[in-house]
Amino acid sequence: MLRHPQADRPGGLFPELTEREREVLGLIAGGHNNAEIARQLFVSGKTVRNHITNIFSKLQVADRAQAIVLARDAGLASG
Repeated sequence: MLRHPQADRPGGLFPELTEREREVLGLIAGGHNNAEIARQLFVSGKTVRNHITNIFSKLQVADRAQAIVLARDAGLASG
């Protein structure tokens, strides 16, 4: 995985996101669906959907595809 220069700064990538939201975004960028994310993070599907809604709002993207492009361009993807 390539590192993005912002990753080394305080606040890291996407400082507008919480740590959990960055984690969810990385999993989305890694190709995981909501059910897989919920299982991996030990949370409900509804919680994952809430995180995704917050991510879309904070990053000002309309859908999952746009969020994935931003995340991958920044070097954020969890396999």
